[in-house]
Amino acid sequence: MSQYQFHDEYTLAEVADRLGKKALNLGLIPSFVVRYFADSRQYYIPNEVSSEPLTPEQAYMRFKTMIEKSNNK
Repeated sequence: MSQYQFHDEYTLAEVADRLGKKALNLGLIPSFVVRYFADSRQYYIPNEVSSEPLTPEQAYMRFKTMIEKSNNK
């Protein structure tokens, strides 16, 4: 990932969507929900305790970290 995959909030959210789908396919998360609003998106990664809404930036970082950790195992 040496090249930038995004250059604004919309493309960042698109990359976060792709990483979320990849994390789901790898079995790293059981599911995730994206709520679309006119000017933004919120991401929810459910767990047993609670699910706080994540911004596209937070979702991107969380998914990216999960996938990188799974690749290092």
